[in-house]
Amino acid sequence: MKIAFDAKRFFHNTSGLGNYSRDLVRILSTYYPENEYFLLNKNKSERGKEILEKPDVHFIETSKGNFSRQLKMGKDAQKQHADIFHGLSGELPLRWGKEPIKKVVTIHDLIFMRYPQYYSFFDKKIHLWKFKKAAESADKIIAISEQTKQDIITYLKVPESKIEVIYQGCHQAFKEQQPEDFIEHTKQKYQLPGRFILNVGTIEERKNLLNIVKAVHETEIPLVVVGKKTKYFTKIEQYLKKNKMEKQVHFLEGVTMDELAAIYKLADIFVYPSFFEGFGIPVIEALFSKTVAVTSNTSCLPEAGGKDSVYIDPANYLDIKAKIQFLWDSESERKRRADKGFEFAQKFNDQPIAAQLMHFYQKIM
Repeated sequence: MKIAFDAKRFFHNTSGLGNYSRDLVRILSTYYPENEYFLLNKNKSERGKEILEKPDVHFIETSKGNFSRQLKMGKDAQKQHADIFHGLSGELPLRWGKEPIKKVVTIHDLIFMRYPQYYSFFDKKIHLWKFKKAAESADKIIAISEQTKQDIITYLKVPESKIEVIYQGCHQAFKEQQPEDFIEHTKQKYQLPGRFILNVGTIEERKNLLNIVKAVHETEIPLVVVGKKTKYFTKIEQYLKKNKMEKQVHFLEGVTMDELAAIYKLADIFVYPSFFEGFGIPVIEALFSKTVAVTSNTSCLPEAGGKDSVYIDPANYLDIKAKIQFLWDSESERKRRADKGFEFAQKFNDQPIAAQLMHFYQKIM
């Protein structure tokens, strides 16, 4: 089988959609090297270069010109005699040639429809148009959670039979045991407290960091935050200053993937009270790191966390506070839930996900 991918995110996104794209191609190539995988884009980057070194993975430079991704990439895939074209980030080319090719698109979330207040008018219009077009022209749609599947049915009016749920995994670094000296070096490098709780993700309103900060106010519990700052960070900063909490909350930047994996392992508790997610990969990262997760009882987060994570109402900081304090005070409960969570996380391992993807491709052929 020849499978072509829209590789824009593969080469140019550092997190989210980039990680999804690189992981998907990596695991397919690892477990099904008998196929050929074509990465189509205008240019390459250093990202994912070790995947491109595999003999079954090929970079194809797309035709030049304005809107080549929309107008020429599909035809370029057909010139390679690809059996399947897979749009990895909610989009598909608009133009195609006559050669037969099956079209697949992955839709990660429809947050822009559920929470329009987080998006500009222009972004909402463009996203909706692109997603609708892709959903219409695709032979099949992959949703990354049951929650996203339900949203596609509700908001894009797509029949259920056209959608398949295939979960995503997380970066290999979280599934490996870093050497003890590396973990200790990371702890020293970032001057991490002896014990702490952790939050990972873009510092934006939807991710709800302010309610974690409120939850640890008037406790001795240190909070470590790893994530890109947005305008919302100003709100956090003001609260910390007003309540003299600057020394209690530590913000880290420039953290490598291996360092992040070490930080997860060092944390006592991972806290992720997001209002809404398409899937919630940081929860999976915590489970693979054997760190208990406290997360929201909304959207897809219970799908990612399993029955042994601890669930909170994200709008209620007192609920978050009570659950954090309960786990902070009970090492045995943390360990019990972390061990169970690690067992649950095995369904997000590379091999079962690769098998689901390949079965999906074979079915549509």
